[in-house]
Amino acid sequence: MQIGPYVLPNALFVAPMAGVTDRPFRKLCKRLGAGYAVSEMVTSRPDLQDSLKTSRRADHQGEPAPIAVQIAGTDAPMMADAARHNIDRGAQIIDINMGCPAKKVCTKWAGSALMQDEALALHIIEAVVAACAPHGVPVTLKMRTGWCASAKNAPALARAAESAGIQMLTVHGRTRDQGYKGFAEHHTVAAIKAELRIPVVANGDISSPQAAAAVLRQTGADALMIGRAAQGRPWIFREIAHYLTTGQELAPPSFAEVKAWMLEHLQEHYGLYGEHTGVRSARKHLGWYVQSLSLPADERQRFRAHINTLTNPDDQLKSVSDCFDAWSAGLPAPVMAEVDWRLAA
Repeated sequence: MQIGPYVLPNALFVAPMAGVTDRPFRKLCKRLGAGYAVSEMVTSRPDLQDSLKTSRRADHQGEPAPIAVQIAGTDAPMMADAARHNIDRGAQIIDINMGCPAKKVCTKWAGSALMQDEALALHIIEAVVAACAPHGVPVTLKMRTGWCASAKNAPALARAAESAGIQMLTVHGRTRDQGYKGFAEHHTVAAIKAELRIPVVANGDISSPQAAAAVLRQTGADALMIGRAAQGRPWIFREIAHYLTTGQELAPPSFAEVKAWMLEHLQEHYGLYGEHTGVRSARKHLGWYVQSLSLPADERQRFRAHINTLTNPDDQLKSVSDCFDAWSAGLPAPVMAEVDWRLAA
């Protein structure tokens, strides 16, 4: 699998997710089998480019190449400037967001809302490609099947994007109206793949190795992009890679392995966000991790409730370590005995 001059180790990608796919998470996913990861969406607005939120999203320190940054906006010259700005900061691939279904994004006509205005969408694509070309930086595009069921214009926009110089296309198999409800349909992705010469990536409802194999068979896609299924389960990439290679399921990781990955993730997380913000923003990751494990529901609930009471990184690290040591020994987590999860949640 190749994007421009960059040869990727495999065709399993981490989807860009706001508030999730920051540098610590991307690095861990890559270490656990992902061949490629795109940053969280960053705004094209120049007045926000130096904000703390944007600077964190654009932080790629120590991340394996290629560095891919997703940009979002509605103004073609501004999007071109944003591409150049991120290239100056180390971006090696620029991805255009035309897939985000979030209301706060779409009400400003960014994200998947751009699919309602094909002329504007193409104008943005052309401007970003022209801005990146002198730097030798490839431009990719992520979109949905359309705005709604009666306006599935992804095939037409895909053809125009390829002609305009897009070098890889990712399609989430839902319309914007669906959000994340219902089921992703991949026959639109298959139709696009049959027409285009550039790599096409399938995204949506790839939550297991078996689902990954089925989507590849159905679409003929060049790669798979996994989003929500990787939350709290970054090892899904090595599971899928093993299954696609051998046809066999990989044994689930041990509690000891997950503990080591979580502690590594937490340390990186604190390093990016600082202790005060890091402890609090790490809680959602810890909840996802525990949700993915074979534990009784009440044990998971008590763990989440207890974690939500901690405000110190040392306490958070110790609690995670103690809980996983107990679970490894087949015992209830020791730190939660006095916590009423119904009151603490």
